[in-house]
Amino acid sequence: MKAIRYYEYGPPDVLRLEDTRVPETGDDDVLVRVRAAAVNPLDAHFMRGTPYLVRPQSGLTRPKRPGLGADLAGCVEDAGKHVTRFAPGDEVFGIISPLGTLAEYVTVRQDAVLLAKPAALTFEQAAAVPLAGLTALQAVRDKGRTQPGQHVLVNGAAGGVGSFAVQIAKALGAEVTGVCSTASTQVVASAGADHVIDYTAQDFTRAGPRYDVMIDIAGNRTLADCRRALTANGILVGVGAPDRGRWLGPMTRPLSMLVPSPLVRQTMTFFIATPNTNDLAFLRELLETGKVAPVIDRTYTLSDAPEALRYLEQGHARGKVVITT
Repeated sequence: MKAIRYYEYGPPDVLRLEDTRVPETGDDDVLVRVRAAAVNPLDAHFMRGTPYLVRPQSGLTRPKRPGLGADLAGCVEDAGKHVTRFAPGDEVFGIISPLGTLAEYVTVRQDAVLLAKPAALTFEQAAAVPLAGLTALQAVRDKGRTQPGQHVLVNGAAGGVGSFAVQIAKALGAEVTGVCSTASTQVVASAGADHVIDYTAQDFTRAGPRYDVMIDIAGNRTLADCRRALTANGILVGVGAPDRGRWLGPMTRPLSMLVPSPLVRQTMTFFIATPNTNDLAFLRELLETGKVAPVIDRTYTLSDAPEALRYLEQGHARGKVVITT
């Protein structure tokens, strides 16, 4: 089979398309023919080995594991003798750990975050959902505690997580404002935002309404700016942050949020998504009812995975970047 592999840390040039063996199917595993996968900032961090904080997990001087890719959509081709949830021919989507979906085949334990693919979605659309969709869901519903009628602002609304956050907040009954660049205003409006702010023309922290919940994916404003845009008891949920330095990278932002949190009425929280089957099932229902739809910017072939990561790292993707296999 063909698979993307890397054996040293660095830019997308370290990625190699290799011929390797189809993985063996264990008794509790399913073998999935990957039809599509998505790339995420997580892949870029593992590829570069930054921030250095992740290296005890990923490998101090070189990667412990050569694969990348968490999201997948595909068809079950084989099932171990203990598998009861899936059968050959089933179309599935989900997340795997450790990374490795940038390949033609992967084995997945039947108790992994894996579900039947929504019938109305293509493989490319389904692959765009899991990690970004779960991150948005947990940010909006769980950390933001979004309620019907609340005013929610999504800063960084055009990206993979942001486009899902806009739609999920709408599905939960909120009035949603999306912040993005001039070039992305139509994408954010199409995702269902009630209001769209072009940050190059308007400073949302100094003019306009105050928000009950802010989902901050861009991480490009100070805490003081974000707090100024919130109501007195508003909630700031930090999802993303600029990569500042090789040691802590984006982790500098959650550390900065810890200090003032106990001293103010507003709630400030930063989190990393925890994939689980129940939340993916919740997302699947939203997808099946048409309340949420994946936004895909570009699609690449497996051999063009380095270019896909290169584009992702530029930070201008409108929606998800997907790889077909």
